[in-house]
Amino acid sequence: MEANPHNLDVFPPGLRGRRILLCTESLGPVNGVSRTTMMLVNQLRSHGAAVSVVAPYNHTKVNTFKPISPDATTPLPYKEEVRLAGYPLPFNPELSVAYPFRLSELYKQTFGGPPELIYLASPASLGFQVMLQLQQYGRHSRVPIICNFQTDLAGYCTILFPWPLGGIANQIFALVQGYLFGDESVRTVFYPSNFVKKYLRDVTGVPEKKMDLLRRGVDTENFSTAKRSEELRKKWAPNGELVLFTCSRLAGEKGFKFLAEAAKELDRRGMEFKLVVVGGNRNPVVEQEVKDMFTPLKDKVIFAGFKVGEELATHYASADIFLHCSITETFGLVVLEAMASGLPVIARDEGGPSDIVEHGNTGFLVPPNDLEEFVAKVLELGNHPVRRSSMAAESRAYACEATWERVSNKAAWKMYDTIIQSERDGEVGASTTQLPINGRPIQIPSVRQHLTVIITELKQAFAFSTILAFWTVVGSYLIFAEAGHFIKTHGPFSGTRAKVTH
Repeated sequence: MEANPHNLDVFPPGLRGRRILLCTESLGPVNGVSRTTMMLVNQLRSHGAAVSVVAPYNHTKVNTFKPISPDATTPLPYKEEVRLAGYPLPFNPELSVAYPFRLSELYKQTFGGPPELIYLASPASLGFQVMLQLQQYGRHSRVPIICNFQTDLAGYCTILFPWPLGGIANQIFALVQGYLFGDESVRTVFYPSNFVKKYLRDVTGVPEKKMDLLRRGVDTENFSTAKRSEELRKKWAPNGELVLFTCSRLAGEKGFKFLAEAAKELDRRGMEFKLVVVGGNRNPVVEQEVKDMFTPLKDKVIFAGFKVGEELATHYASADIFLHCSITETFGLVVLEAMASGLPVIARDEGGPSDIVEHGNTGFLVPPNDLEEFVAKVLELGNHPVRRSSMAAESRAYACEATWERVSNKAAWKMYDTIIQSERDGEVGASTTQLPINGRPIQIPSVRQHLTVIITELKQAFAFSTILAFWTVVGSYLIFAEAGHFIKTHGPFSGTRAKVTH
């Protein structure tokens, strides 16, 4: 993809008042993906774009956020946030699989009619349904789509699902993604790292001309070395031990088995350290399974639980080395947050972190399955404070070059260019009557578009049937997994397992 021709320090003024339907699988400070989406929504709304956000309903009620509109006192002629019903994932109830819905109804609930652009943040159950249904519309009724590929769903399936379901699900996801992303309505697929680009090109078959690099930003004022707390360090390591740190949802696919083995080996070699783990899981069974991996380490591991905001930044900055063991990250925002906090990073060389960590400069990249080398690098940095300090300074400098404003502005310029190109092509809006809304027109169907309603409805019915069929399969698995977790929690052996509750 060619370099962006726009000044990324400037927000596109022509995007003000444009109607953008933004669909995301999670909303709020749940994970790196949802935090990225939240920053983009705030940037768009603060510059006057009309953004309606759609997301599955959150059953845990921990990830709701309400970005402030430019003028909160003026009633808006559209709905800022719409929640859809869904089924919570057993292994991560903060996320839900959206139940089947009609795209036409979604249009009515948000803007009262079709938007000018649809932005799909990390499309999965919600985004897939939007793309499939939109394909059934006639060319002049298709709203252009921009996708931001941020989650390796196929990789997660391989890890989470038992054999042979994991491999089958992996192949199905690749086929579905290739089919949906390849449609002409999808104008751009953002990717965060070369790892994702290779997957999209070689596995799903997405044309390279559709792909565009969109990295992540970090708040270097919040995540900063200035947040370091000696009081917190003394609480963690009263005898001056080295503080190793990681931040992640507590789940098997995040590489905790590898981390536990590394920690055990460091302990065996006599290293004096404390491993601080920030994060949790709303499913207590899954969280306990991760904690049980560290049982032999006793007092060397501290599970600090969920942290956000100022408290999270303080935890980052008060550590010495950041350990990243997940190999399913498409980017790895926590790595960038750690670097902004002045921590050298030791990561497995797989996925997004491979593009962030500069080996030998801001930290070390280790072959994904080389436990011995991972341990060796921790010992190397732990035993050489001067080099550790030098890498910490380089990490901070690297992170300061990545700002959320430039990242969000790049996405905004792509949105504006896509809308303008769609108008020039005579697609949505070329033959419609318009009504003013927030300084921009709202489009209502013309007579010609009404003539295609019957055909469109038939196609939509077929797409809806396909979605229902897939949901039947997915729902069956979710119910099966839910039953398994219930048995683990309430079964006859649920009280016999050792509990680690540091």
